Amino acid sequence: MELNGQALKVDQIYCGDAKRLLNFVQPDSIALSIWSPPYYVGKSYERDLTFESWKALLQIVISKHFRILKPGAFLAINIADILCFPDPSLPKIMAENTNSGNRCAVSRDDVLRVLQKHPNYNRYQIAEALGVSEQTVDRRMKNNNIRGGKYAIQTRVQLVGDILDVFARQAGFSLYDRRVWAKDPCWENSKWHTNSYRAVDEFEYVYIFWKPGITKVDRNRLSRKEWSEWGSRAVWHIASVRANDNHEAKFPVELPRRAIKLLTDPGDVVLDCFLGSGTTAVAAIMENRHYIGIEKVPDYAKLARRACKTILPMNQGPSPHSAAKKYAEHANGTGSANAKNLALF
Repeated sequence: MELNGQALKVDQIYCGDAKRLLNFVQPDSIALSIWSPPYYVGKSYERDLTFESWKALLQIVISKHFRILKPGAFLAINIADILCFPDPSLPKIMAENTNSGNRCAVSRDDVLRVLQKHPNYNRYQIAEALGVSEQTVDRRMKNNNIRGGKYAIQTRVQLVGDILDVFARQAGFSLYDRRVWAKDPCWENSKWHTNSYRAVDEFEYVYIFWKPGITKVDRNRLSRKEWSEWGSRAVWHIASVRANDNHEAKFPVELPRRAIKLLTDPGDVVLDCFLGSGTTAVAAIMENRHYIGIEKVPDYAKLARRACKTILPMNQGPSPHSAAKKYAEHANGTGSANAKNLALF
């Protein structure tokens, strides 16, 4: 996208690389930048990244925020604090799995007894003799039920919060707060739960960094009920998006909506430089804030523009909050057929 040195306009979505386009955001203009970067977990839009280039991306993007945030404003980053990804440098470890590998009654001793009686039997003949599959025989002999066994590349478990904190401090920010997004169990990202002691992925963090300056603290931005239920609470219970049909990694509208309502005033400008399907921009519109969106993937940028175009008339009607709620239900995959018809994008 060619900008010819012009500043990015509010209430617009730009398709391009955040590392470049952030240079065109007006200095000291953003009240809140809230985004969820690539997680480095193998999504299609992450395939060109190594772990080192992923960290470099985060460092550059965070550093470019110091110029554009207002003094006293916030940078909020939603991310899973533990990443798991294949790492060829790790030892190839075989796990002795005595539970999932022994779901049928046949044991290793049973296999050994058949072999003692028929030492020339291969695993197919042993399986036939015991009435089980050859895979079961193989697992009993190797005490291993992990796909790929000793030849598989092992999984690196990597903390993320300290990486963000270092990059933020280098840029001039201070860690202000963090909120825990308690979501539904993410079984897809926890395929190891049957063959290790690792826990199922059930939460992510929102790390909130502060740019030095005077911060306006106004609890009246929230109702008394909102303040007691989530404004002053560290754990936010928000259901995950159940329909990632048009984007691989959507977060629910309620997540950025809460941060926007808590940390900004109506009319402020909210930025998302990894906009994806447009959730943050939609949340900004719902709360009568301006937005700037940056998205690298053209199809996702188009999707985000359609989302904003859908929510605008709904938010200006006689009952904007009711309409916005129906939109959010559809976007999260939890709404009724009527809600889906209202908010197709």
